[in-house]
Amino acid sequence: MCGSALAQAPAAFAQDAGATVQLDTVVVEGQGGGTVGPDDSIVARRSATGSKTDTPIVDQPASVSVITEQELERRNVEDVQQALTYTSSVATDTYGSDDRYDFFKIRGFDETSLGTYRDGLPMPILGWTASRLEPYGLQRIEVLKGSTSTLFGLNAPGGLVNAITKRPQDRSFGEVFTTFGDEHVEVGTDFGGPIDAEGIWSYRVTALGQDASDRGDYSSDDRLYVAPALTWSPDAATSLTILGDYNKRNGNTAYGFPVGVDIDTDTFTGEPDFNAFDSREYNIGYLFEHHFDNGVSLRSNARYSHIDLDYRQVYGAQLDPSIDRTAFSVDGEVDRFAIDNQLQYDTSWDRFDFKTLIGLDYVHDTLDELALLGTAPGIDIFDPVYCGRACISLGPYLDQDIRQNRTGVYGQEELTFDDRWILTLGGRWDTVDTRQESHDTGAVDGDTESAFTKRAGLTYKVTPEVAVYGNYAESFQPLISSGQVFDPQEGTQYEVGVKYAPDAYDALFTLALFDLAQTNVPSYVTPTLRRQIGEVRVRGVELEGKMALDDRLNLTLAYSYWDAEIEEDGLGGNVGNRPASTPQHLASAWLDYTIPGEGMRGDLTLGAGVRYVGETFGDDANTVEVGSHTVVDAAIDYKATEHVDLAVHATNLFDEKYVSTAYYGTAYYGDRRKILGTLKYSW
Repeated sequence: MCGSALAQAPAAFAQDAGATVQLDTVVVEGQGGGTVGPDDSIVARRSATGSKTDTPIVDQPASVSVITEQELERRNVEDVQQALTYTSSVATDTYGSDDRYDFFKIRGFDETSLGTYRDGLPMPILGWTASRLEPYGLQRIEVLKGSTSTLFGLNAPGGLVNAITKRPQDRSFGEVFTTFGDEHVEVGTDFGGPIDAEGIWSYRVTALGQDASDRGDYSSDDRLYVAPALTWSPDAATSLTILGDYNKRNGNTAYGFPVGVDIDTDTFTGEPDFNAFDSREYNIGYLFEHHFDNGVSLRSNARYSHIDLDYRQVYGAQLDPSIDRTAFSVDGEVDRFAIDNQLQYDTSWDRFDFKTLIGLDYVHDTLDELALLGTAPGIDIFDPVYCGRACISLGPYLDQDIRQNRTGVYGQEELTFDDRWILTLGGRWDTVDTRQESHDTGAVDGDTESAFTKRAGLTYKVTPEVAVYGNYAESFQPLISSGQVFDPQEGTQYEVGVKYAPDAYDALFTLALFDLAQTNVPSYVTPTLRRQIGEVRVRGVELEGKMALDDRLNLTLAYSYWDAEIEEDGLGGNVGNRPASTPQHLASAWLDYTIPGEGMRGDLTLGAGVRYVGETFGDDANTVEVGSHTVVDAAIDYKATEHVDLAVHATNLFDEKYVSTAYYGTAYYGDRRKILGTLKYSW
């Protein structure tokens, strides 16, 4: 990203004495939800993100976390950052009040630009123009940790987030709701079901409207989201789903203040008349799948997206009001087409099971951006008096077109022996053609980068419930930056872990140790200038547990330790330092308990969570320290009748005031307390 202050129980386990026993078919409900959901629990047992095949999470040689729709609802998640806050090895809200994008790090590496996917298709940020996912339109969010280029192409070694869009179901359902709070009014609906008696056609409509402020003076978080979906499934082997949506957001820019200054968190030091991060996005796509009788399956997913951005900002206020602030604006437009075609062949021979996958994906991006840069008079940050649009002067900064074509060919083999040993081997060849044209100078810069990435993993099922695994994986990430020439980043990962998925109750536990390294890592030395610092390595351990112990109790636990270090730095003296904005410790816990209703009283669910983020540094030189912080969240949900729910959710319940990050002389507060009430009617 370029810019200012941005600126991605098997039979083999039974010791048979020779006798053959015919067992009745057993159907287990309440554990799973398939590979995409929707799930009726906070625990997901299967996922396609880790292997692009329908595989139990416990069998995959990688760490995979799933935030199910039930968990999203229980915590009243408002954005992707909030959704990920209780996931191990994921650091969110890196820039506090800066909510232009969903900022997140996975295993210590920034994944904001290239780490967001939707239904397996990428949503990269090549410049400033991007939109944000609407959580109400999702039925799952999955996190694949570690190097992912062998399956998904361009990415950093930390991992990726794959959001699963709500899609039609084979039953009729619906809900309407309203959410209200301080300067917050929201209404929404989600309904659908079969269209015909045979269930060949089904539909779904999800919609949301919101008029709200964000987290400070002169802020906004207005949304309009409409997403129709239609599924055609003429038989059990064939399915075609059409997904469309319109997503409009009117937001604001970051609320920064000088490092070391204690001011009110609502203080706005920009210009109210020049403060916007407004996006409009249109998407249309399909999900197709067909299973042949001979073990062959064909899948194809595609999506076309159009995004418009209106971005206006004044920032950089100083203690001395005579120092000018910086003014910046972007008028951007993105057109994107992405498609992923997969052919899978499943077969067995003797004691071996084979799951062979080959795929071809393609992404075409067109980015047009006009960026202006200028000044605005300084301001008294303790008693701001604004001067309006007339005092802002702007001049040319960047007028660019970027055209990028990404083609990937990949293959993967999942070989299972005796239902105990699972060997996963994968390889991928990526070709990336990028063309940048400057309308200011007329200069045209073209570049083609190619790479082959590999992946190898081995899982051993100690018992049907316990698996140990190890993997090696690689990543590949070309860089785009106006006026600067960067080499592609390359990453490697070594990982070992153990997973436990008990049959006795609905739960999944994962413990992983990892060693990741990436070369040619860029770092901002000013808000607009980056350099490649050489090599960054992150060694760490992560532990995550999700338990739905019965119909009453849900528990989520997560802990991560990151030993992050700059190992090579050809341009400065930062070797041995911790990379900026990278905590060493992350921990969280969420528990909710339902008190069953009696007589006239309905069920009452009480929930609470705590999140801890360790201290960080605001720069690679480790000269600016940012303290740790701990915040508490809470929820109360009362089921008044079979169809009516009333809920209250609070984030940062005790209104903890803390600095989220500080870099290049500017600091950002974390989000203060927010309390919202929701009334919902469902059928």
